[in-house]
Amino acid sequence: MGMAEGRVVVVTGAGRGLGRAHALAFAAEGARVVVNDLGVGLDGEPGQGGPAEQVVAEIRALGGEAVAHGGDVATGAGAASLVERALAEFGRLDTLVNNAGFLRDRMLVNLAEEDWDAVVRVHLKGHFLPLRSAAAWWRAQAKAGRPVDARVVNTSSGAGLLGSVGQGNYSAAKAGILGMTLVAAEEMRPYGVQVNAIAPAARTRMTEQAFGAAMAAPGEGGFDAMAPENVSPLVVWLGSAASAGVTGRVFEVEGGRITVMEGWRPGPTADRGARWTPAEAGETAAGLLSGAEPPLPVYGARRG
Repeated sequence: MGMAEGRVVVVTGAGRGLGRAHALAFAAEGARVVVNDLGVGLDGEPGQGGPAEQVVAEIRALGGEAVAHGGDVATGAGAASLVERALAEFGRLDTLVNNAGFLRDRMLVNLAEEDWDAVVRVHLKGHFLPLRSAAAWWRAQAKAGRPVDARVVNTSSGAGLLGSVGQGNYSAAKAGILGMTLVAAEEMRPYGVQVNAIAPAARTRMTEQAFGAAMAAPGEGGFDAMAPENVSPLVVWLGSAASAGVTGRVFEVEGGRITVMEGWRPGPTADRGARWTPAEAGETAAGLLSGAEPPLPVYGARRG
């Protein structure tokens, strides 16, 4: 019995990279998998071939069960049809892994409005709409008195946690995914749904362009720390019944390292119980900053 035995799992953007690794890992643990991929290029433009069907063929060749879905999950109709595909093929849905995305990197002063909209659309809206469709079905099941033990795993990024120079659109979308994860975890808790997020670092089409050869080679001992397959074991656990009680959490995952991210917490504070003058507010803020932890650097920042 695998960890995901009997579960029906949907993975978006599963034709390549992290999504493909997740789909294969879930199938290896006994899940039946809906492999979603629109088949676009790195910049979101239409691509060649059908990567979702190729991953389905890989899973079936290994003795697993999988079907493909080629819809655009950043549209209401595409997200709804994704959930419908799982229900029609397998009769249920237990886990949603939101992973689809692409890049259009520019410095903010050079970033076109359409490139902002396109990246925010696929990452943030492409997380929200499948989550909404799946959550509506789970809520209906719970209200009908049927047991629900569902999981959602969202995909953020270090760029969403810290920011990344030249990726203002991507960083904003990935930060938005974190906020949405926290809200969804609380809203869906009464219906038996757990919602968590990962911030992975791995070698994919997107990161190869962003970080280049530094992510390309295995390290000492032959361990490929940047292989996307390193991220998938945590995703499988979060997407399984074994993660009972874990919700509203964010994990950084890279190579053999897993970190629980603790997010914004109150630091030094002052309260005078009345309105400050601008000079008083500035003097107080400066004093508070002197006792505060310095922020971690933005990815790509050049300082000193």
